[in-house]
Amino acid sequence: MKIRQWVSALASAAFVCSPVPAQDRFSDGEVDEIIVSSPRVETDLMRVPGAISLITEEDIQRGQQQLTLDESLVRVPGVFMQNRHNFSQALRISIRGFGARSPFGIRGIKLMVDGVPATLPDGQGNVDEIDLGSTQRIEVIRGPASSLYGSASAGVISVFTEDGPETPFAQARVSAGEFGYRQYQFKAGGEAGRLNYIASASLLDLDGYRENSYIERRVFNSKLKFDINSHSDLTATLNVLDIPKMGDPGALTAAEVATNRTAANPGSVLFDGSEGRTQQRLGLIYRNAFGEHHEITLRGYFTWLDFENKLPFPGSVELSNGGQVEFDRFFAGFGGQYTYSGDVLGRSMRFIVGIDRELQDDDRRRYQNFAGGVRGALTFDQREEVSSTGLYLQNEFAVTENLELTLGLRYDEVGFEVADRFLLNNSGDDSGRSRFDEISPRIGLLWRPTDYANIYMAWSTAFETPTTTEFANPIGGGFNPGLRNQTATSYELGVKGAISEPLSLKYDIAVFRVFIDDELVPFEADGFTGRTFFQNAAESIRAGFEAGLSAQLLDNLSVSVSYTHIDAEFDRFQTATQNFDGNRVPGVPADQFYAELSYAHPRGWFAVVDLLQVGRFFADNANLVVTDSYRVSTLRLGYDSVLGNWELSPFVGINNLFDEEFHSNVRINANFGRFFEPAPGRNIHGGVTLRYSFQ
Repeated sequence: MKIRQWVSALASAAFVCSPVPAQDRFSDGEVDEIIVSSPRVETDLMRVPGAISLITEEDIQRGQQQLTLDESLVRVPGVFMQNRHNFSQALRISIRGFGARSPFGIRGIKLMVDGVPATLPDGQGNVDEIDLGSTQRIEVIRGPASSLYGSASAGVISVFTEDGPETPFAQARVSAGEFGYRQYQFKAGGEAGRLNYIASASLLDLDGYRENSYIERRVFNSKLKFDINSHSDLTATLNVLDIPKMGDPGALTAAEVATNRTAANPGSVLFDGSEGRTQQRLGLIYRNAFGEHHEITLRGYFTWLDFENKLPFPGSVELSNGGQVEFDRFFAGFGGQYTYSGDVLGRSMRFIVGIDRELQDDDRRRYQNFAGGVRGALTFDQREEVSSTGLYLQNEFAVTENLELTLGLRYDEVGFEVADRFLLNNSGDDSGRSRFDEISPRIGLLWRPTDYANIYMAWSTAFETPTTTEFANPIGGGFNPGLRNQTATSYELGVKGAISEPLSLKYDIAVFRVFIDDELVPFEADGFTGRTFFQNAAESIRAGFEAGLSAQLLDNLSVSVSYTHIDAEFDRFQTATQNFDGNRVPGVPADQFYAELSYAHPRGWFAVVDLLQVGRFFADNANLVVTDSYRVSTLRLGYDSVLGNWELSPFVGINNLFDEEFHSNVRINANFGRFFEPAPGRNIHGGVTLRYSFQ
């Protein structure tokens, strides 16, 4: 679609709809401010010159199964998720096509939990430790955020734990369902003088739809906030994750899927494909709003992780390619930010300057993996260190009463150093180091022609470094010094707003075009069954359109819809043997549509039905393997009752309501045709929440 067509479509949509995320509030015909803090400072969502979505506590917790983040994020335009049902590989999230390359976990997206990074300095992220049962809201920045967060081409996902209410409470939740699904949660919170507290503990036990797809997961999450005085406070967060073991069913060929959708990859069964991890994360945030215009924020955080993984192959000493992986990780960081808010030359201005400093230290080992998961000889032993330093500043200035200019700039230095401690393989010393320096600017302009429309334009750059695992070298093993970081230049035009009469409408529309240099692309090399390596494509392009609309049809009936279209293709990408110029980027569906209808009766009954339609997409760079489009629907029913200090809330949910056959995950550029991980058919879960308020 040409730029002029984009502008025309955008203007038409704004004129016709003149109508953002569901569950926002209206009062007396006026639109309340919707405050978000993911842009590093608290800001009215409508006044941010960029695409941001807000997901509320009701959307996250009410009647949801609470397995992974996809239940909540599915309603956000521009966001596509895979791998919900293979916990060993972890949920894969992509925003505007970025992040689709990841064979496991999350890449290209900055994950934040209560102001503390859940993404490592090398760009790896994981959502296993997020406790949805105590999550109050999720904010999603859709688009490059490197000017504030460093390595983040796709955007930012910020998760916030709920605060304790003024009246202390205790709550228990029990749920169960098919495939051996059982989940138990207990949480309590409240206020005691100047201390606000919340704590939650949950246990998930699931056999899984496919063979060898089980998981047992325990999560403890807590937040304490102490008001030191009227203008300063200290917040401490503690998160503990324990997964003794979770199975990896692996991927299947199309023929194997047709024969038995519930089967596991034979190699996963033979070699006990599985993973285990324990993690502890501590975060401290100090805030002081001194004087009328000044505020400082200081934060420190520490993460300890023990990890082990059994892959579906034995491996060899000669190739440093053991099928068992284990590592111990220490991740620490600190940061500081100063904010000035006031008037300059008679116009309002807000200026922020900050610093981030992080260190990641991994002791990684690999062993041979024999039948039954029996450990063999050591094949690989190295220490991996990643350090990052980021300096950023941003200035928001009101040029006129209804025109605001935002300028941002960040400098990042990311260093990788690998020390080979094995030194017995054929390639000798495989130690190596690499360093990346990037400057990431951003310009945003927001114009408010009416109270109901906020039109913005934004230009920014972004980057992603390879992760420590992506630096693996398929030629001779060891460190791949030829791998470069990925850079992107983004252009975006959007309009968002809300009106309350005669019908409550909220809308969010954006068009974008992103040019990517040296895109990081996964592939599986011959002789390395089950392992993914990475190479740089020369150039690729993302161009797309996103739209979100919600409406309060009646007092108790609301509807929300979102639509995403993305053209993602390799502009220039040639290897020694193949030419992929003009091919579609694998793992990125061209079209995605979501609709939700929600009813809440004044007496407590509620019902939510939704539909997700995902278009076809390719699984390989050559565009020879294509997945079918699919439609998945979910129904949730429940009842909220109050009797004195007690609240009782039973609920039931039906996933994949129409029993659609589709793949929950497609592995990109997989060897031997093993691309597909089938999703379960229709399945039911239910549960009950019991809450007591100590009034």
